[in-house]
Amino acid sequence: MTKNSNPSILSAEIFTALKERIIRWEYPPGYRITEESLCEEFGVSRSPIREALRMLVENGLVEKDPHRRYTIKQPDLKEIDELYELRIALELYVVEKLARQGMPEEIRQTLQQTWETLKEQPVGHTVDPSICDEEFHETLAAATGNALLARQIKSIDERLHFVRIYDITNPERLQLTCEQHLRILECIHAREPGCAREAMQMNIFEGRKQVEMAVKEALARAYMGLGVGSRNADLSNSSI
Repeated sequence: MTKNSNPSILSAEIFTALKERIIRWEYPPGYRITEESLCEEFGVSRSPIREALRMLVENGLVEKDPHRRYTIKQPDLKEIDELYELRIALELYVVEKLARQGMPEEIRQTLQQTWETLKEQPVGHTVDPSICDEEFHETLAAATGNALLARQIKSIDERLHFVRIYDITNPERLQLTCEQHLRILECIHAREPGCAREAMQMNIFEGRKQVEMAVKEALARAYMGLGVGSRNADLSNSSI
């Protein structure tokens, strides 16, 4: 990490780095991190580390006990199910709103071109499908003009990011995702709210099927020590 003399900027950089590891499940649930190990890893004093940890706690990514010990908080299956319920409610509202009020044509055409290209060239693509998928849903939310709604969906996406990583992993799954996204856009363009809701629901339910497999894969990778920074923390006993 590039060192910055501004403590606030430095704390934000450390927070962002750790947050990225957590949402990608490079740390398993219950993984203990210490101020000392992070100071050594990032080459900084305790002050920016403490501020970064404070922000992680506020964002529900890390838990702090009375003894100032910090452990990684990953969502369990119940929390993941609740996140999907919330996501479905919000995203069905998004597409219904867009189908009723319309969406900027330039944005719709850009999304359509992206997913038509991925559908035509599913093998050997250089983009990350999980990122493209997130961008699709977050762009639709932003197109409603409701900034709070867009932030809520982005927050949910961050906690479910690991599911996407282990979901769209083969050409057949990518083809289906492309078809579903294009169908959603088609329904919005045709100003058919019911059609848009049905298409979005099918798209989200397809990803929801992959949750248990994604959790198992993420845990296996994390416990095998494949996560960045795993050498610098102790692992407390935990289960999900």
